[in-house]
Amino acid sequence: MLFGDKFLNIIVKYLIFIFQDFQKIVSLAKNLMNVINLGQGNSLFNNFISELRCSTIQKDPMRFRRNIERIGEVFAYEISKKLSYSTQKIQTPLDTIEMPKCNDKVVVASILRAGLPLHTGLLNYFDRAENAFISSYRKYLPNGEFKISFEYLSSPSLDNKTLILADPMLATGSSMETSYQALLNQGMPKHTHIVAVIASRKGLEYIQDKFTDREATLWVGAVDEVLTDKSYISPGLGDAGDLAFGEKLG
Repeated sequence: MLFGDKFLNIIVKYLIFIFQDFQKIVSLAKNLMNVINLGQGNSLFNNFISELRCSTIQKDPMRFRRNIERIGEVFAYEISKKLSYSTQKIQTPLDTIEMPKCNDKVVVASILRAGLPLHTGLLNYFDRAENAFISSYRKYLPNGEFKISFEYLSSPSLDNKTLILADPMLATGSSMETSYQALLNQGMPKHTHIVAVIASRKGLEYIQDKFTDREATLWVGAVDEVLTDKSYISPGLGDAGDLAFGEKLG
C-alpha cells in the first residue's frame, strides 16, 4: 500500500504540472494578437494585390497608387465592422427611422512616404477621422546593415481613440513598432488596428510578439514566407514608395 500511495502521489503531481502548463498555453493563446488576412479566399481584393505585384502593371505609378488606395478602402470597410455603434433617429422625407452610428473617434496614421496612398484609401471611408503622420525609415550603415530612424511625428491626442496605423509593407516589423511607440507619446488609444498590404511571415510574428489582443489587431492583404538577407519581402512587390512616387536618391 505504501508503494501504491507514493505512485499515486507522483501521478497527481504530474497531472497538476501538466494542467498548470496547459493553463499557461491557454493564457498565451488568449493574449495573442488577432491577425486578419483579407487576401484569403477569392475576391476582387486579390485582383488589386495581383496588379500591385505585376512588374508590368506596376510601371504605371497612377494605377499603382490607385490600387493601394482601393485596398485601403476595403480595409477601412472591414475595420468599421469592429467598431462600436449606437442607434440614432433619422428623419427621412416620409418618416423617421433608427440607424446605427459609429461612436468611435478614429485617428488614421501613416508612415511616410509609402503609406500615403493607403492613408488616402482609409480616409475615403473614415472621412471624419483625425490624421497623424510619422517619418520612420531604414537608415543604412556603411556595413550594409540598417537601423530604424525616427525623425518626425504630427498627431492629435490619441487618448481613448481608435488608432489605425498603416504602412503598405510589413517586412521586419521594426518600423511599425517604432512608429507605434512614438505615437503613444500622444496618448493611449483604446485599440489599434495595424494595416499592411503585404507582410512577411517574420514581420507578422514579430508584431504578434510585441502586441496583445487587448492592444491591437493586425490586418494584412497577403503573407509572404521569405524575408531576404537584406530584409526585403519576397516575392513581395518591390519598393512601394518608389513605385508610387518615383525612385529616390540614396
